[in-house]
Amino acid sequence: MSKLEDKTAVITGANSGIGLATARKFIEEGAARVFITGRRKAELEKVAASLGKAAVPVPGDVTNPTDVDRLYERVKAEVGHVDAVFANAGFAAPAPLEGLTAEHVDSLFNTNVKGVIWTVQKALPLMQSGGSIILSSSIVGTKGFANWSIYSATKAAIRSFARTWASDLKTKNIRVNAVSPGVIETPAWSESGLPKEQVHGFFDFATSITPLSRIGTDEEVAKVVAFLASDESSFMSGSEVFVDGGLAQV
Repeated sequence: MSKLEDKTAVITGANSGIGLATARKFIEEGAARVFITGRRKAELEKVAASLGKAAVPVPGDVTNPTDVDRLYERVKAEVGHVDAVFANAGFAAPAPLEGLTAEHVDSLFNTNVKGVIWTVQKALPLMQSGGSIILSSSIVGTKGFANWSIYSATKAAIRSFARTWASDLKTKNIRVNAVSPGVIETPAWSESGLPKEQVHGFFDFATSITPLSRIGTDEEVAKVVAFLASDESSFMSGSEVFVDGGLAQV
């Protein structure tokens, strides 16, 4: 029997990268329905078509509570419950302390923090005992890389959510964990607006400090998320799993 046989899952930020790789992995592991969401409707529908009948695209923006309501209304109408939620939608943008603007701070916190809150909170009425919530954090939540203060702060908040929400939901037997990838090569880097030379330089730096001397892949993160969504991880809640260059550790 596959790890996620007959389960229903919701994955935000599934247009590409880690979200898409995780949707594909969930379906490979037997998930009956995987509701995927993202802001770019045409791209999301194309992705869903490539994943097959188990994938259900629901375009929307996690920063808009109305869009999140619409996502779960679709889930309720078609299936009636959710077994696993991967709150993955988010983005990174660097800025030096002296150059921080209200727009920069608000945009990162709206997507990376508030979006996670609405995604999880609005899923709860549809979650049953034994459900799993996985939050997408990052190693930067515990690092001090220059120019990444606001993004790092949003991911530190996610680490905190995993611990506090695990306590909030333990009486309902709903577990909450965070996955904290290291540097992962995804399309988001090419869409970041950063010069290619700067991106490649950062990849080289990350490679130099990673035990396996390489950066990670979205498929490696997807395998960890699939494990956390499965009944095999029923003993884990409030944990943070680091994925860095092919290595995973709690």
